[in-house]
Amino acid sequence: MPNSDTTGRGGGKILDRVREPFELRKLDIKDLAPLAQEVRETILSAICETGGHLASSFGVVELTIAIHYVFNTPDDRLIWDVGHQTYPHKVLTGRRDQFSSIRCYGGLSGFPKRGESPYDSFGTGHASTSISAAMGMAQAFKLAGKPNHVVAVIGDGGLTGGMALEALNQTPGDLANLTVVLNDNEMSIAKSVGQLSTFLSRAVVSKPASRVVKMLRRMAKPLPERIYQEMSGLGQRWRKSFLTFWTPGALFESLGYHYIGPVDGHDIEQLVRELKHAREVEEPVLIHVLTTKGKGYPYAEENPSTFHGIGPFDPATGERLTKSGPPTYTQVFSDTMMELFERDPRLIGITAAMPQGTGLDALEEAYPGRVFDMGITEQHCVTFAAGMACEGYRPVAAIYSTFLQRAYDQLIHDVCLQNLPVIFALDRAGIVGEDGPTHHGLFDISYLRSMPNMSIMSPADENEFRHMLLTATQRNNGPVAIRYPRARGIGVSMDRELKTLPWGKAELRKKGKDLVIIALGVTVAAAEKAAGLLSRQGIDAAVINARFAKPLDLGLILDEAAETGRVVTVEENVIAGGFGSAVLEAIQDAGLEHVAVKRLGAPDAFVGHGAIEQLRKDCGLDPDSIAAACRELVRAGELTPRSAIPR
Repeated sequence: MPNSDTTGRGGGKILDRVREPFELRKLDIKDLAPLAQEVRETILSAICETGGHLASSFGVVELTIAIHYVFNTPDDRLIWDVGHQTYPHKVLTGRRDQFSSIRCYGGLSGFPKRGESPYDSFGTGHASTSISAAMGMAQAFKLAGKPNHVVAVIGDGGLTGGMALEALNQTPGDLANLTVVLNDNEMSIAKSVGQLSTFLSRAVVSKPASRVVKMLRRMAKPLPERIYQEMSGLGQRWRKSFLTFWTPGALFESLGYHYIGPVDGHDIEQLVRELKHAREVEEPVLIHVLTTKGKGYPYAEENPSTFHGIGPFDPATGERLTKSGPPTYTQVFSDTMMELFERDPRLIGITAAMPQGTGLDALEEAYPGRVFDMGITEQHCVTFAAGMACEGYRPVAAIYSTFLQRAYDQLIHDVCLQNLPVIFALDRAGIVGEDGPTHHGLFDISYLRSMPNMSIMSPADENEFRHMLLTATQRNNGPVAIRYPRARGIGVSMDRELKTLPWGKAELRKKGKDLVIIALGVTVAAAEKAAGLLSRQGIDAAVINARFAKPLDLGLILDEAAETGRVVTVEENVIAGGFGSAVLEAIQDAGLEHVAVKRLGAPDAFVGHGAIEQLRKDCGLDPDSIAAACRELVRAGELTPRSAIPR
């Protein structure tokens, strides 16, 4: 991004005079464009070191400044859909000095967070929620007789989500304190898909229409009231006809919104004029703003998907500063599915606006017509998969764990109830790191294992993951979920040939006499390290790689539990109702009353953001913490004479 002199008329950087939006509103409008440059420089200098959502934030710099310039935030509420574009918002709302800590442990959240600032009106992280929340706030202000306005900023990708369309359809026509800003950059993370996106792309500036309406009203002003009303009505009808023919405005007008746009989202003076106009309109307003994702940083403009969520990079070249290592689980998924697609023409890929993030983009290119990006529509994805399964196909729905939560009812009603062979590839299961509580995949075991007919697998390493994918595709009855982390593999050697794993069977990794650690997924490696630590302290721990959260390998688990009398379960999922609960239930059902069980997992609280290893330590899932929990269980058992324990 080229440097420029943005010195204000008073000397020094303009941004130094803007700690909060009330100071922004004191600036001359001519200062806003250079201020936008300074905001971009501030964001770039931090994100090149910490990583983060650069392209989406750069695309809304002018829009963010204009909204805070026109509206009286925080008294007027500002809600961001998803929230990964809020870096300019954070810089301008009293958090500039802390901005270098964004997404770091103990630092600023990468998303809006109500507890972080009064300017974060509503916590977000998932898409399509902003209009519903904004409508609720606007109604609350109206009921209380308060004059506050509410602004919701939603992308064209977020607008494809069902919640957003439901909210638009339910907006009362007299809710004049509600403004929806449609940030149209033709992308969510990947390029936006669907007919609505195509419709929005029919964009021409509708300013001429507004000018004609105003001209007719001015001409009619001196005339009698009846003629004035007729000419005003003629102007409105002409405007609606213009919008219908040339722009997507007719859609929003039919839903009760006063449509403004499309507006150049990087022309800050035009944005200010249109936002001021929106404040005065006596009905809900939708402003259609056209932006460029990554605006102002050429590398992000050219590769917006890469810079949507990027790790540390060289700002001069745009190249990532990544270390070499084993492939990521996402890459292993993509490569393995490529093999399986070649073998089995029944396999179909499905994703919810995340072809790159899930690794399905390579399959989409290699097998056109067999991979479906459905946009931000997780509920639709699941039921669409169910429909394909009914007709003999084997759909693989690759959806981040945190986003599958949105399709809970469809999982039960449309897939499990009908026992359909849909495979769910749950990327980003467990702790995901810097994106924090809205993105951790820490609930899927708990809600999936309660669903009849559902099976759940989780690999201990990248090699086992390959075999699980084959095993799942060969399962001809019932749905299967495979959960795997946002991480590189642990570096094990990879088998050349795929093999089918025995269904519902665990693996005894190490025999031991004092206790058994039963671990699932990525926690197996930590459990084995913990067993090594315990061995040096004279405690002999068995280690089981569970492989399956459902069905459990009752034979192996119950035998080892009965033999050692002590069980520690380890999982990257909430403790409540998770894998450990399943083991505990099995032990109780088997009548093994003498067996002591300790469950390790995420606590009954939302896990924050930061480096994955730090968060695992906080949750007691690192090797040292697992070993400490095992020692505690063994020492507690030593209070009971071994002869008193039934064998």
